[in-house]
Amino acid sequence: MLNSKLPNVGTTIFTVMSKLANEHNAINLSQGFPNFKVDQQLIAIYKTILDSDTHQYAPMPGLPQLRYAIAEKVQHHYQRKLQAETEILITAGATQAIFTAITALVHDGEEVIILDPAYDCYDPAVQLAQGIAKHIAMEDDFSIDWQKVEDQITDKTKLIIINNPHNPSGTALKKADFDALTAIMENHPNLLLLSDEVYEYIYFEQPHISVNTLAKIRERSIITSSFGKTFHITGWKMGYIVAPENLLTEIKKVHQFNVFSVNSTAQHTLAAYLPQKDLSTLSGFYQEKRNLFRNLMAKSRFELLPCEGSYFQVASYKAISQEDDITFSKRLTTEFGVAVIPLSAFYEKPPKNNLVRFCFAKTDDTLIQAAEKLCKI
Repeated sequence: MLNSKLPNVGTTIFTVMSKLANEHNAINLSQGFPNFKVDQQLIAIYKTILDSDTHQYAPMPGLPQLRYAIAEKVQHHYQRKLQAETEILITAGATQAIFTAITALVHDGEEVIILDPAYDCYDPAVQLAQGIAKHIAMEDDFSIDWQKVEDQITDKTKLIIINNPHNPSGTALKKADFDALTAIMENHPNLLLLSDEVYEYIYFEQPHISVNTLAKIRERSIITSSFGKTFHITGWKMGYIVAPENLLTEIKKVHQFNVFSVNSTAQHTLAAYLPQKDLSTLSGFYQEKRNLFRNLMAKSRFELLPCEGSYFQVASYKAISQEDDITFSKRLTTEFGVAVIPLSAFYEKPPKNNLVRFCFAKTDDTLIQAAEKLCKI
C-alpha cells in the first residue's frame, strides 16, 4: 500500500470551483486569473522572439539581461541595489520559487510559521521538506497579532512566511506590522523570512511596503514575485526570487535539480518588455476594477470587506445564508451562476466566518454580469 507524503491533500478548491463553473456555465470569479487581453506590445515582442534563435536552455539562474532588468526595477521602485548575478533567480512561477526556497532552507523538524488564511502551496512545501508547519490565525479583520507570533517561536523555528498584499483577504501590511516583524527577527537572529509579494504592484490607497525597502531584515529574507500577476500572463508561469547571495546559493542547488532553467522564449520576451513598462500604473488599473465591482455590489446582500491590495474582494454572506462556505459557494455556482472561493480553503482550522472571495481581475462586462446575478440573491 502506498504511503502518501501528502495524505491530507486532494484536488484544490480552485480546481474544484473552476470545474464546477465550467459544468454549469457560471461566471468564474473564483480562480485568480484575468480574462482580459494581454498587452499587444508584449505579444508582438514574443512573436519576434519566436522567430529568433532562443529555443534552447537558458542559463540555470535565468537570462542575465532579464535579471539585470529586474535589478533595475527593484532599484527604481525600492531604492535597493541588487547584484543581478548573485541575488536574483528566475523561476517557473512564484509557486515554484516558494517550493524551492522552502525545500532548500527548511530541514527535518524545523518549524515554519504560516499566517492563516494562507495560500495553499505553503503548507505542502513545508511537509515535503520534513518541516513542521505552525499555523497562526489572523484576527477577524485579518490583522496580525505579532505577540502571538512571537509566542510561537522556538529554537526550532526557521522561517516565517508573509504574503503582502494578501491573498485571500486583500489586506496590506502597515509600517507598524513591519516594525513588529523586524523586532521579532532581531530577537531571533537565526530566523529567516519568506515574503510572498506577487501582488506588489496591485495596491490602492496606501503604497505597498516591500521587504526590499527594509534594510534591517532584507539580508535574511527571500522575496518572491510573479510576472504572471504583474503582466496578466499567469499561464506563462514566470516568477523570480530576490535573496542575499548566501541564501540564493542554497536555493539554486535545489532549483537546478527541480527545473534547471525556465522557458527561454518567455525570458527573452520579458527581458525586452520589462524595461519599457511603467509598473506604477498597474495599481490604478486594478483600483478602477475594484471600485467598479464594489459600486455594482452596493445594493446586494453581501457585505464587502475592505480591499487594500491584490485583485481579490472578500465578502460576508451572513445576511443571505448560514450555510458553511463550501456548501454556499457550490450553490452560488450551480443555482445563481457565479463561482467564488470559500475562505475556509485557506485555513488549517477554518473559523465559521461565512466569507467568500471574489476575483475582480475580469473585464468590466464580466463584472457587470456577475454583479447583476449576485444582486438578485
